[in-house]
Amino acid sequence: MEVSNLSGATPGIAFLPGPESCSDSPISGRGVGSTPGGLILPSPPFSVFTVLVVTLLVLLIAATFVWNLLVLVTILRVRTFHRVPHNLVASTAVSDVLVAALVMPLSLVSELSAGRRWQLGRSLCHVWISFDVLCCTASIWNVAAIALDRYWTITRHLQYTLRTRRRASALMIGVTWALSALIALAPLLFGWGEAYDARLQRCQVSQEPSYAVFSTCGAFYLPLAVVLFVYWKIYKAAKFRFGRRRRAVVPLPATMQAKEAPQEAEMVFTARCRTTVTFQTSGDSWREQKEKRAAVMVGILIGVFALCWIPFFLTELISPFCACSLPPIWKSIFLWLGYSNSFFNPLIYTAFNKNYNNAFKSLFTKQR
Repeated sequence: MEVSNLSGATPGIAFLPGPESCSDSPISGRGVGSTPGGLILPSPPFSVFTVLVVTLLVLLIAATFVWNLLVLVTILRVRTFHRVPHNLVASTAVSDVLVAALVMPLSLVSELSAGRRWQLGRSLCHVWISFDVLCCTASIWNVAAIALDRYWTITRHLQYTLRTRRRASALMIGVTWALSALIALAPLLFGWGEAYDARLQRCQVSQEPSYAVFSTCGAFYLPLAVVLFVYWKIYKAAKFRFGRRRRAVVPLPATMQAKEAPQEAEMVFTARCRTTVTFQTSGDSWREQKEKRAAVMVGILIGVFALCWIPFFLTELISPFCACSLPPIWKSIFLWLGYSNSFFNPLIYTAFNKNYNNAFKSLFTKQR
């Protein structure tokens, strides 16, 4: 989502530090300077800091696009991924790929333009802002959908069957994209503010106060409340389950001998026959280990999501109601910090799923 630019009040781009000029002369803002003797000298258009920042942003865009595209290709090519919950991960990857392909490049162009002015016309401004709000909102709500799926998997693993999960995930994906489209297209459909200012050459999300409340609550604060509540419930359920672990005891034939390993938390039962049966009677079961990994993954996912987007949405909610102005450099930092969440999402999914790592290796091996 694009931040509100103050290019009329603050000339100069956010990533190009340097003195600001308030002169209306033709020389102003064209990258030239003057000496005390009146000699006009050209000033360098980009500093080393600017080049470094732009390089990092280009790498961020490329890495976000490639990594999410790799997740999508893996899900499409591996048959075992054609089921829940991988369709939720695929939906998130689609929204993040669109952020990297359609939103971030035009945002970088806006950052590099003189005075952060939008010089690509009104129509492209509306298209860009609409995709910005649509894709970022969908990415945020997909995180909430994944958290809900993990919560129901842990707390209702008997009732939450594969068939139920398919229906629930399809419903959540549909609601996610429908709500995102409503928030993105509301200004165009209902005349809820204007994104493009021809006089100032400014392209930004509508600053109508009522729309600011509607868009920020629908796109961030509501899903944030959902994921925080869900993770609190996951933590309570996991703590209760791990604190009161129940084990089933199976009666054994009298011909079996039991011996306890001295330093292992398991009991080994050896029958007087050709087979040896070993099972664990203490420690974590397979399901409990899976639930722990799911809880940790959701916790990290929510933590990174909150850290990336809270600064931006706090600014977006306060700005239309406050006469104060945040420096453009901080607006740019908050905006790109939010965009970076699309880069971290696939990293978190794959880090806690060995199947993705194995699929990546097999994918590259086949390509060779």
